[in-house]
Amino acid sequence: MSRRAANPEVARSLRKAYQMLFAANGHQQWWPGETPFEVCVGAILTQNTAWSNVERAICNLKQKRVLTPRRMYALPHSELADLIRPAGYFNVKATRLRNFLQTLIVDYGASIKRLFVGETQAVRSRLLNINGIGPETADSMLLYAGEHASFVIDAYTKRIFQRHNWWHGNQGTKGNSRSEYDSLQALCEGSLNQTRESERLDYWQDFHAQLVMIGKDYCRPRNPDCKHCPLAPLLPKSG
Repeated sequence: MSRRAANPEVARSLRKAYQMLFAANGHQQWWPGETPFEVCVGAILTQNTAWSNVERAICNLKQKRVLTPRRMYALPHSELADLIRPAGYFNVKATRLRNFLQTLIVDYGASIKRLFVGETQAVRSRLLNINGIGPETADSMLLYAGEHASFVIDAYTKRIFQRHNWWHGNQGTKGNSRSEYDSLQALCEGSLNQTRESERLDYWQDFHAQLVMIGKDYCRPRNPDCKHCPLAPLLPKSG
């Protein structure tokens, strides 16, 4: 996917937004995970659930000492599903984990490093070909585990950008369609490319983390706390 030229006014607003968020909250040190493999597992488990539930599931895997590709893949489906039960949709997620693990082990010798070798878009396509991994999960893996600059888009991003008139998609729809996802990602990557490549990975990692924090604590679906939000000065003056 090519990066389109960004609207200069929106680009300025997004860059200002990050400065304001960083000043208010500091660096978020996100994604929590001791290894790139743990980050990938967390990216699958966090689909449609809160991170606190993912932490409980990962704790179960660690206590059983199976948080490695081969040990996890060796588990029967039912046992893996039971261990990740706190993350919800545990049977579906156990299947998705096994799909990921099979590709990782069979095609890449259980090496996360080998999985992420290559140009970003080639590796992204590789991940998207795994059943159960969509764009948000793939980009989370790329950005936080694979050290590829691929901006992550989620429901928080969509809500915050719509309310600030930075982006207009299908108002009122839940989640992101593929076209909306691609549109938002192109906007972010085109607007936030002013830093040197050596600094961009951390910049995009923390920007996404800052948006997650704002989405959870202030820009809620109902009863948003705009008054106390660090981004309040950037809200439209009317509407």
